[in-house]
Amino acid sequence: MSYQVLARKWRPRNFTELVGQDHVQRALVNALDNDRLHHAYLFTGTRGVGKTTIARIFAKALNCEEGVSSSPCGKCSACEEINEGRFIDLIEVDAASRTKVEDTRELLENVQYAPTRGRYKVYLIDEVHMLSGHSFNALLKTLEEPPPHVKFLLATTDPQRLPVTILSRCLQFNLKSLTLPQITGQIDTILEQEQVSSEEGAVRQLAFAANGSMRDALSLLDQAIAYGDGGLREDEVCTMLGTIDRDVIYRLLDALSQDDAALVLEEIGKADAFAPDYSSLLADVVSALQRIAIAQTLPDAIDDSFGDRDAVLALAGKLSTEDVQLYYQIGLIGRRDLPLSPEPRGGFEMVMLRMLAFRPAAWVPDAVPGRARSQAPQQSAGEPVVLKPSARPAVGTPAPADKAGGAGSGTSTGEWAGIIETLSLKGMAREMSLNCAFHGVDDDIVQLSLDPAHTHLLGKAREEQLEAALCEYYQRKVTVRITKEGKLESETPAGQRTREQHERQQQAEESILQDENVKAIQNAFGGSVNQDSIRPRD
Repeated sequence: MSYQVLARKWRPRNFTELVGQDHVQRALVNALDNDRLHHAYLFTGTRGVGKTTIARIFAKALNCEEGVSSSPCGKCSACEEINEGRFIDLIEVDAASRTKVEDTRELLENVQYAPTRGRYKVYLIDEVHMLSGHSFNALLKTLEEPPPHVKFLLATTDPQRLPVTILSRCLQFNLKSLTLPQITGQIDTILEQEQVSSEEGAVRQLAFAANGSMRDALSLLDQAIAYGDGGLREDEVCTMLGTIDRDVIYRLLDALSQDDAALVLEEIGKADAFAPDYSSLLADVVSALQRIAIAQTLPDAIDDSFGDRDAVLALAGKLSTEDVQLYYQIGLIGRRDLPLSPEPRGGFEMVMLRMLAFRPAAWVPDAVPGRARSQAPQQSAGEPVVLKPSARPAVGTPAPADKAGGAGSGTSTGEWAGIIETLSLKGMAREMSLNCAFHGVDDDIVQLSLDPAHTHLLGKAREEQLEAALCEYYQRKVTVRITKEGKLESETPAGQRTREQHERQQQAEESILQDENVKAIQNAFGGSVNQDSIRPRD
């Protein structure tokens, strides 16, 4: 008898043999046992998670000669023929190769006829998203109201490409990617039944490479058994997959924690002997950093599914949380830029050296004493900068402006500004008033002088608006007289506001430059203050 690949030999034959997908299994089992069967089912999910397998088990449950049940016997002729792929009433269609509307119409021509052998005629359409728009239209009416003896089972890896009119006519089940423990458990079971010797690390490598797909895991298992001449050894599996031992990753991160560039390059040289894919290697480094970050926050949340729990916890104590977050971000950006490097190893080395170059200097873990850092002016960068609490002087209130009252007025610039605030002036009339100096009220004549720099604001209409507003304010008839010749002898409200803002800005800059904490940071890092970034507090 010819050899049968493991993915086909160990394909589940009933619902109890399924690995994972409990949410789908429960719904289908209850529907079968309670006779609540829908006419169309849609199974979605990534490759190799059991979409077609579940559809075939469901078809077997519908057509078992012992009756509709969630536990088909597996021994009757209908069950055996479905297992062997030759049951006449299970019509399997590969939509990727039959995309035309003519193919769909030909398929549906026989829907009206009763099943030949079984209880139901089951149409299993795989990769249904590959059908053309016209094919979907041809399928709609039959999918909505099929004959009672017909069931549609649709499977797809890309449900977003299905029309909503198709989705609304189906019960949809989203199959999840399998977890590492689920895949490793199934591989261990198969290896035991097949009597194949294995190492735990080799099984983990295969499960990790499968990326949630059981079919991929079993295909890789077949390849690994052939490569290892009937056995599974971790070093051989790593060579076959083009990956490297995770211990190399943690030795590399340990070298980073010691801030030892020579050791980092040495570890990269050792890894290069395995001819790794440096993009995958960098992805493994980023994945390890993510586990370290979790260990620093919730140590109990780290499992040993990768066999690296002790290494992760050890590095979590050597690296600061800031370092881990920085390395993670640099690693992500490095993965994006790695294809642009002249050669992969050089690009990977630059990412690692960038992690060292941008590592904060203020944190020195106890586990790594005496770490050398470059010297900054007047202070060692390895020595933490001690920030002393200092009372920052509040920005003072500017001195009141000089009095600008005229004869009998007693009105200062600030009071004139207050009068303007109470007036119902807007736009250019208000701007003109703010740029006028007040000299007093003499015989119901309001004496004002306009700042020579703003003579363009003067106009008859604006004078009339100001005069009307002042009449309302003084509750009597007053006349406004505005002069614009010569230099102002007193301050305008706009000028006062500008002067106060300038004084507050100067006080804010002086407060920052004289602050002890700022001076300490400047001395430690040789930095300077960007005075354009300083703003006074409101």
